[in-house]
Amino acid sequence: MKKHNFNAGPSILPREVIEQTAQAILDFNGSGLSILEISHRHKDFQAVIDEAEALFKEILGVPEGYSVLFLGGGASLEFCMAPMNFLNKRAAYLNTGVWSKKAIKEAKQFGEVIEVASSADTTFNYIPKGFTIPKDVDYFHYTSNNTIYGTEIRETPDSPVPIICDMSSDIFSHPVEVEKYICIYGGAQKNLAPAGVTFVVVRNDALGKVERTIPTMLDYRTHVEGGSMFNTPPVLPIYSAMLTLRWIKKCGGIAEMERRAKERADLLYKAIDESPIFRPTIADPRDRSRMNICFVMKDEYKELEPDFLKFATERGMVGVKGHRSVGGFRASCYNALPLESVQALVDCMKEFEKTKI
Repeated sequence: MKKHNFNAGPSILPREVIEQTAQAILDFNGSGLSILEISHRHKDFQAVIDEAEALFKEILGVPEGYSVLFLGGGASLEFCMAPMNFLNKRAAYLNTGVWSKKAIKEAKQFGEVIEVASSADTTFNYIPKGFTIPKDVDYFHYTSNNTIYGTEIRETPDSPVPIICDMSSDIFSHPVEVEKYICIYGGAQKNLAPAGVTFVVVRNDALGKVERTIPTMLDYRTHVEGGSMFNTPPVLPIYSAMLTLRWIKKCGGIAEMERRAKERADLLYKAIDESPIFRPTIADPRDRSRMNICFVMKDEYKELEPDFLKFATERGMVGVKGHRSVGGFRASCYNALPLESVQALVDCMKEFEKTKI
């Protein structure tokens, strides 16, 4: 039975990336050695990191004056590393869910944090609108896609100050005006690579402005100067990231990734909106994530949720159970997910509906 991978992360990767990575684990570049056991200082791996950085910049449209880093620690480390490097006195944060709250908590250790708006009042099921970003803060921070709740901000907010963004779960799925940001970061285990590497895009001339002393390993300048090689980098995930970036470019770049994301999301949201027993958790289509599509049973069918989960699992749907904090269902539709899988889920939903109505 074919499996359809809707896991929220670590998540689906292009099949060819998995196969090429597996081959490199056995024999990297015909060296007779595994990529797991070569030196990260070897010229063959330097070529990997150089290509990954160049492709990242090309595909995302990163301007001159920015560095792309491949680090460890996940986005969770960046929650403190970003304010450590950029927050001098005050920063503004938009609270749209769990990851925003974690970022806010860490930032408060380095200065005053102004929460410009929050959607906590209705369990983060919308993106706040009409908020004001103060002009006297060091930066404005937001999370572009909320994996748990299924909301997304695809348009760069209008901000009077530089922007920092956690793009862990929707990077490379839509265009980004990189020049409006001083830092973009994210865990790579959604749209880029296996877990273990974090991407960071930093504007070089924005570094070194804070008054505090920054520990060497937590200073972005250390990694800019060291080319992501200050310490041993996560070699295997970086290699897979390079392969994924090759795949994105071959497929047609971000324009094609965005077209596919919209096609997948439109198909599934249409099925949910028209369903007699399912309903979306995000009412406003403007706020709906294309990456993490969340839905539940209508109130009168709520008791059927365990039945549908079992029904879907038996038909090869993997990872459709909603996050434990919100329940229901979640179909994560990252870049590598084929439209065929979304159609299979839609067919499964309609088949289930026929047995219950």
